[in-house]
Amino acid sequence: MLSPTPVSLFCALLLCFPLAIVFTIITPTTTTIGGAATTIPLPITTTSCGGATIPIPIRTTTNRTSATNPLPTFKNPQKINNKTTTSPPPPPSRRRHRKSPAESDDDSLFRVAARVNPSPKSPKKLAFMFLTTTPLPLSPLWEIYFNHTPPNLYNLYIHADPTFPYDPPFSGVFSNRVIPSSKPTRRYSPTLISAARRLLSHALLHDPSNSMFALLSPSCIPLHSFNFTYKTLIRSTKSFIEILKHEVGAWDRWAARGEDVMMPEVPFGDFRIGSQFFVLTRKHARIVVGDRRLWGKFKLPCLKEDTCYPEEHYFATLMSMKDPRGCVNATLTHVDWRGRHDGHPRTYNASVVGPKLIMSLRKARPRYGFDGINGSDSSVTKRRDPFLFARKFSADSIQPLLSMASDVIFKD
Repeated sequence: MLSPTPVSLFCALLLCFPLAIVFTIITPTTTTIGGAATTIPLPITTTSCGGATIPIPIRTTTNRTSATNPLPTFKNPQKINNKTTTSPPPPPSRRRHRKSPAESDDDSLFRVAARVNPSPKSPKKLAFMFLTTTPLPLSPLWEIYFNHTPPNLYNLYIHADPTFPYDPPFSGVFSNRVIPSSKPTRRYSPTLISAARRLLSHALLHDPSNSMFALLSPSCIPLHSFNFTYKTLIRSTKSFIEILKHEVGAWDRWAARGEDVMMPEVPFGDFRIGSQFFVLTRKHARIVVGDRRLWGKFKLPCLKEDTCYPEEHYFATLMSMKDPRGCVNATLTHVDWRGRHDGHPRTYNASVVGPKLIMSLRKARPRYGFDGINGSDSSVTKRRDPFLFARKFSADSIQPLLSMASDVIFKD
């Protein structure tokens, strides 16, 4: 009888060894939904080997979404696919400004918005951006304005200071239109500039069809129908923003943060003044949210509040320096400053609101800044662009406004 060789013994061992050994540790998957942690066990299937049943986990993907504000929250662009990229810390510098978390969030938002396509998609839309600390007392008039409008021609955005109460809350066409990055605002500070830039950023990112961007206050009313406003703005290739030079008190405003503090980025010769209520093209909206050079100066605190109106200086100065020929240097939002010395324009209350007032506001001609901005284009001096909006209207004026909405305001 032949004795077994080492090779035959090894083959016998292989035949006796199990065909497959699977050893798995099944760990439940934990996912977070709506802020609460939910444990979801992985489903299990089985396979058999040599009469033994062996569990095999199957990897699944759970995708849950909740009905939230339709305006998306744009997060830090450095966080992609749940992997956070980090950069080495910058070298220490005595001049380095330590940013607050709010500033860092804004910078991330602005950086992403500045990279969107400058050409709007069709159909072109109007972006109406309301900057407010009140629950829009004139919203019933705006409801009529928008309810007779195809929804694919406009978008609404609201920057609402979260430190103020909103009672009643935003409703109707204004429901769920508050941008998620809204922050506190205060007069005589650069916070109003930041709020407008947040509105522009969200409007740029939210809809690639947004073509013209109108900044409005809660005391604004429309002076024409949506159809008239849409045709006027969409056919324009320029922004409408008041840009004024040699205004009374301009030096004091320029030096409000201290003499020469604005240098060298903003020499006094380039300093401009104008209404913060503008209508910008998509190209110019990108310029505003992408600016860092001028913003570094205008965000500095003022030494005296009586000459500190950053929102009336920043946008006019920036557009004058970046693309003066791309602007019609006038605002299309009427306001009456005659005889006012307290920093507030005239307010129209219920007793003076009627058809005669509306017609007079329509007939008024915007003030155009003439300082060589448009070169030798003499046609600018002959312009007569229509006022599309007006302010300031008091909350009690809503009833007389509604009573003539169809027969006067929205009748072109």
